Amino acid sequence: MATLSELLAEHSSLSGDAVEHLQRVVAEWQLLADTSFADFLLWIPLPRDADHQMAGGPQEFLCVAQARPTTAPTAHSEDAVTARVAPRDNPQLLRAVVEGRICREEEPRWHMEVPVRRETIPVRHRGRVIAVLSRDTNLAMPRVPSPLEIAYLGSASDLCQMIADGTFPATSAAAGADTSPRAGDGLIRLDAHGIVAYASPNALSAYHRMGHDTDLVGIPLAPLTKNLVRDPFDASEVAARIQAALDGRTSLRMEVRTRGAVMLVRALPLRPRGDAAGALVLVRDITDLRRRDQALLSKDATIREIHHRVKNNLQTVAALLRLQARRTEIPEARRALEESVRRVTSIALVHEALAYSVAEMVDLDELVDTVLPAIGDGATAEVRAKVRRDGTLGTLNSAMAIPLVLVLTELAHNALAHAYEPGQTGEVVVRATRTAATLEVVVADDGRGMPEGFDLDTAKGLGLQIVRTLLTELESTITLRPRPGGGTEALITVPMAAR
Repeated sequence: MATLSELLAEHSSLSGDAVEHLQRVVAEWQLLADTSFADFLLWIPLPRDADHQMAGGPQEFLCVAQARPTTAPTAHSEDAVTARVAPRDNPQLLRAVVEGRICREEEPRWHMEVPVRRETIPVRHRGRVIAVLSRDTNLAMPRVPSPLEIAYLGSASDLCQMIADGTFPATSAAAGADTSPRAGDGLIRLDAHGIVAYASPNALSAYHRMGHDTDLVGIPLAPLTKNLVRDPFDASEVAARIQAALDGRTSLRMEVRTRGAVMLVRALPLRPRGDAAGALVLVRDITDLRRRDQALLSKDATIREIHHRVKNNLQTVAALLRLQARRTEIPEARRALEESVRRVTSIALVHEALAYSVAEMVDLDELVDTVLPAIGDGATAEVRAKVRRDGTLGTLNSAMAIPLVLVLTELAHNALAHAYEPGQTGEVVVRATRTAATLEVVVADDGRGMPEGFDLDTAKGLGLQIVRTLLTELESTITLRPRPGGGTEALITVPMAAR
């Protein structure tokens, strides 16, 4: 499904700031849908083709976005985005564009066996109607008027009129609109003097948790909220934002800590036709969410500390093995200890990467670029081949990264140790190709090639045995083959789809 930006770019000639205004409308309209108990469709007029230029008005309207209410049954169970209607089929759309005002159908119409009441709201930007909102209410389930419904519908009517006026949403309200409190979290309607005219049950519960133990109706909200917030700066700031909404200025949501809870608070001015009608305050209790966030942060810090300590311990083990290798006079034993140092160091590097990561994910490109030069430096003095990486391995979780890095180090080390004659120059390339389904890594050298009759499955070398064991754990495969132009290639295929 095409996005709003793609549809607007393809079917309209709207300017960049007009497109941004429609994106702000869409960012805010879940609040409109919930308080209206209605579906909202965003329509743009399509320009006429050359054969109809003289007829006047748009030839069709295209639906470019859709929102459904969470407070009522939907009027559109089907997806209406990309639908087209002619003005004769929905004359209210054309009326909203031509007359520049909210238009309502006198009689409900039936849509897929559902009675629907339709209103159209012109979206005005810089004095010009650039689109139309259709507010479609499902009338199949009659609603009993209640204080909540009256407050919701009154607030929605004011906001819709402000859209028609071109004063809502404000430019500064774009950031964080999609994460601000919703109507169902807690809604408070203030009159023009800042007195609470209505507070939803969830809003009242939120203020009770903040420390206020009586009803909210009839109380000035700004000074009350200021007295409940623990931090003096935040207390003054949240009161100032509520007062700013009463004065007609829009502000972003704000997180405040009270004596008993953590709240998200957002205040919206209500000024239909430019008349001060009070403000709408949305409040959401996020106390439990912040507690979970804090617990996750503590757990994450603990995990990083564990990785750091494991890395330190492995480096200590590597240092002890290195000391022992220097004191060993038997060449075979010395080489075995040096290979153990290399393997332990590779594992330590993975844990070091995890210690500085915010998640249990490892950047393999960065890690391999650290490990491969160390392999080249640790090769025998007779070998002059270099090791480098080509392509992108991406990120993997630590359970996959540790064995895969060990596999690559073993294969690169084997290439350096067995592919070249003493003094011979060359290059070992670790080449990666990653798709959604697989990660393919080729370790290629330009050396002497595989010995005659070599069989990977029966090879007795410790390095290749380690490679086979680790790839079995990764449910991956390895293939050794001659490299075009001379040398050997080891192809590792790691399935990614199930990961």
